[in-house]
Formats: sequence, structure tokens, C-alpha cells
Amino acid sequence: MLKVVLIRHGKTLGNLKGRYIGCKTDENLCSLGIEEIRKKQYPKAELVYASPMKRCLETAALIYPKLSVETNIQLKECDFGKFENKNYQELSSVKEYQEWIDSNGTLPFPNGEGVEEFRERCIKGFEECILKAFSKEHMQIAMVVHGGTIMSILSHFAEPKGEYFKWQIGNGEFYLLHIDREAWEQKKEISLVQKG
Repeated sequence: MLKVVLIRHGKTLGNLKGRYIGCKTDENLCSLGIEEIRKKQYPKAELVYASPMKRCLETAALIYPKLSVETNIQLKECDFGKFENKNYQELSSVKEYQEWIDSNGTLPFPNGEGVEEFRERCIKGFEECILKAFSKEHMQIAMVVHGGTIMSILSHFAEPKGEYFKWQIGNGEFYLLHIDREAWEQKKEISLVQKG
């Protein structure tokens, strides 16, 4: 049985301002984000996989300072295109933003990534990390990624099933997953254990 601690990175200034912070804005954690991560307890791990964005690497270093971190580019946050680094107020008069909202977020981001393209990329990155963990016979790993990455992974793999936004979590929060190797190899299925 492989245990996976699936962690959303700590807060950045963009998160505090409600901005769409995707793969084109490589922000550091803000002081509040660092403080919150330091106060929280996280399950142990043998190895960390992470998005290569600064906010994920800094979070991984704070939580698991003695562990090596292996990056996977597939785990990066979505490319929000024209909406990148802007918040609701700044976009409220933009026609394309209203169209995107009216579509319930199903339209591709203008000059950015499509929803399905993004989710498939995240799923591929997660599968790569799980296969590596199994091949190295790890028992417990951590993955430090983005909110959208987590929602993409869990809406695809988790049992019981749940739609995309059901899996939304705050900065610095995590899900602890159990993955039975046989169930994974047969159905690529994970069990959701707890949220922390």
C-alpha cells in the first residue's frame, strides 16, 4: 500500500489578492504563507514530488527539509492566459471573462490552456509519479502541487467519485491517499483517506 500526501502549496501574495496565479506567474510564498506552513503538522514521507514552481518548491522545503524533491513539469498549475495574475474585480468588465464564467469554466482560457488539456496533463504527471514510487518501493510519498492540479487528479481517480470543484482545498492543506498497487494496476483507482 502506497500512502500519498497530496499538498497544496502555501499562500502567495497573489493568493491573498484573489488573483488567477497559474504557470506563468512564478511567485514565492508570502510571509503569512510561510508562517502557516510552519505551524501545521504534515504526515511523514520518504520522497517528495513537486511542481517546479517556486511556491511548491518552497513549501516542500519547509515541510520536508531533509528530503530530496523531484520535480514534474506536468504538475504545474493551469495556464490562465489573459486572466493570469488578475482578480475578479480587474476582469469584471472583460467580455471574455464573463463568457468563461457563463460557461461554468468549461471554455478554454483565452490565450491559455483548455480545461481538458490541463486536466489530462495533471493526470499524466500524477501517474508518472505513482509509477516511479511503486518502482522504488516507497511506502509513503508527498506531492506538493497546486489547487487546480489536486482537483484534476482527484476528480479523475478518487473513490467515491466527485466533481472537480468538490476537491477544492485551501493553501497548505492536504489530502492523504491510499493506493493499493493491485487496484492501481487494474483500475487506476485511489482511496481517499482524510483531509488535513
